[in-house]
Amino acid sequence: MRALVVYESMFGSTRIIAEAIAIGLSTQGVDVEASEVGTTSPRVEDDIDLLVVGAPTHTFTLSRPQTRSAAADQAAAPLVSTGMGLREWLNKLPRGGDMAVAAFDTHADKKVPGSASRAAHRRLRRRGYRTVLPAECFYVAGMQGPLVDGEIDRARTWGAELAITLQQSHGARATG
Repeated sequence: MRALVVYESMFGSTRIIAEAIAIGLSTQGVDVEASEVGTTSPRVEDDIDLLVVGAPTHTFTLSRPQTRSAAADQAAAPLVSTGMGLREWLNKLPRGGDMAVAAFDTHADKKVPGSASRAAHRRLRRRGYRTVLPAECFYVAGMQGPLVDGEIDRARTWGAELAITLQQSHGARATG
């Protein structure tokens, strides 16, 4: 099985989580690549069984050019993602197919009314993709991080859970 983890990251926390998810997937035998959204074609290869997308939460949803610009103004170091955001990438993603999908985000460690992962999850479902697990949030301490203790391990575990769920559903679909 092959997986592609596509992420948008401003200050690096979302990239770290994406890489941890990729490690979790690989522990279950999945051939996986993590790729920054601005360098990734929305024409996902046909042999990808699972697409995982992730982004930081900006104003309770996926980033927009204006919120990315505001993040750049506040950054102490160069941004990880400087081009297209996940919102625009998802809009270019071809409609549905047999590929399974999942979404995650990073956001401040407090209860918020919305998240980038839920927005991405909804967009993927509207485009006809089959979601494997509910959207997942990973927490940072403050806007620029660092990640809250334990979140990297939790991301690895979630990646492994994604792989197991995908393998089970793939087996059930093959015999069904």
